[in-house]
Amino acid sequence: MNVEEEVGRLKEEIQRLGQAQSDGSYKVTFGVLFNDDRCANIFEALVGTLRAAKKRKVVTYDGELLLQGVHDNVEIILLPSAGTTAAA
Repeated sequence: MNVEEEVGRLKEEIQRLGQAQSDGSYKVTFGVLFNDDRCANIFEALVGTLRAAKKRKVVTYDGELLLQGVHDNVEIILLPSAGTTAAA
């Protein structure tokens, strides 16, 4: 899978696991994503995919590198312009 495909799959998973916000964004914590069995099967390197998505301004979150356990409560926000099409 190439990076663009992985970022697209990440958008779908954030929409599936996250909560929709009034501005069209979706929020999910890193711990929820990291501990989800489906995400574990899709993403070989979830942290790398998140960093690529952040660089492309698809998602935003505090910090540079997320670590399981330490950053489980960090909110990952799928920005509205990036995620509204996959839910339709």
